[in-house]
Amino acid sequence: MKILYTAEATASGGRDGRTRSSDGVVDLPLSVPREMGGAGKPGHSNPEQLFAAGYAACFEGAVRYVARQHSVAIGEASVTARVGIGPRDAGGFGLAVELRVALPGIERSLAQELADEAHAKICPYSHATRGNVEVSVSVV
Repeated sequence: MKILYTAEATASGGRDGRTRSSDGVVDLPLSVPREMGGAGKPGHSNPEQLFAAGYAACFEGAVRYVARQHSVAIGEASVTARVGIGPRDAGGFGLAVELRVALPGIERSLAQELADEAHAKICPYSHATRGNVEVSVSVV
């Protein structure tokens, strides 16, 4: 694989610390969510939110790429990623992801085909999670 871009971020203090990208664009305080026994401090993020934001943005780009390959014009579009975390039966913790794709004006079955192809063939987050994280893709 030829690397085209490398993002770099450093976290310190774990889930109750801070994360910052090397260019300073991302610079966020972190807090454990209340649902996980933490303080859930207002204005603080957490790893699952950051993963959801990245996956959603990347996946929408992948859907648009697939649509262009099939000469389907997409106007408004959005992807909502829901990232859940919980204990695994085998120990430790695991993630589950729901991707909800909105493509207004595109027939529902075609929209689902585009989303499925983006998940199966294009999105690098989907490639990275395949076989490791349960991911569902639906058109809303």
